[in-house]
Amino acid sequence: MKELTKEFRFMKEYSSCKIAIQNCLDTKSFSIAHLYNDEKPMSMHIHDSYELYFSISGGKQFLIDNRFYDIRPGDIFFINQFESHYITQIDQQVHERIVLSIYPDYLKGLSTPDTDLDACFHTRSIPSPHRVALNDEEQKRFIFFIHRLISTSGFGADIVERSVFSEMMVFLNRAFYRHGKQEADETAVSYHSQVDDILSYINQNIQSPLTIEDLSGHFYLSPSYLCRIFKSTTGMTINKYITAKRITLSKSLLSEGCSVSETCERCGFNDYSNFLKAFTKAVGISPKKYAQFNT
Repeated sequence: MKELTKEFRFMKEYSSCKIAIQNCLDTKSFSIAHLYNDEKPMSMHIHDSYELYFSISGGKQFLIDNRFYDIRPGDIFFINQFESHYITQIDQQVHERIVLSIYPDYLKGLSTPDTDLDACFHTRSIPSPHRVALNDEEQKRFIFFIHRLISTSGFGADIVERSVFSEMMVFLNRAFYRHGKQEADETAVSYHSQVDDILSYINQNIQSPLTIEDLSGHFYLSPSYLCRIFKSTTGMTINKYITAKRITLSKSLLSEGCSVSETCERCGFNDYSNFLKAFTKAVGISPKKYAQFNT
């Protein structure tokens, strides 16, 4: 009798965030990257997966949408597929972290009418909506889940993997809400009051034409000073930030069923050719194809 064999899938731990993201999108599930050194730095970016960013060593600074966060050991960040993000500062050479890329529909498929597992990626009504500072016990438990996920193999590995992942997401959502309540009276992170005001104004008026001259006149600052303080605080230019925010908004609108022309107009792009060029460069496909894949 011919012996029957089966090749079982197991969760691989990647050493490249970009490869892990691609694997997540290809498998429509989730991927894990354990990183020690930096890949080529990314500019302000968005991608079609949720991101869990757990810092082991700390030592950097995040800009997520219009919020700044110091990254401390034990911090975990929840970033959804519509939120632009960018690491703005590096305080030390080695930055150890674990990054999970999660396909949104995979997490939705694990949720129930009573338990929304992706709530932590969309609840933004608390002072620090992207970050949770895990205590020592919570950090150990999170690492335990990661070890379980990457060590599961053999018969039934897919079922065990899904079960462990679901339990981990229940744990993280509970931590998210618990820490959110504890921080309810805290003031949101601020590093430069003028830049905070500029970021808020851009986000509130992203659908309108925005130029350096407009911002300079609104805040009574010279264009050169405005650009200098923004770049020194965020690590990127004002125009790059505005474009990234408009791409984030356009992805959301296209996913909701808006037409490409309506999306172009509502995102503040001055003409369709600029919108097409910027969107394709940032996302990798045209707005029309993105709408077909995501509506």
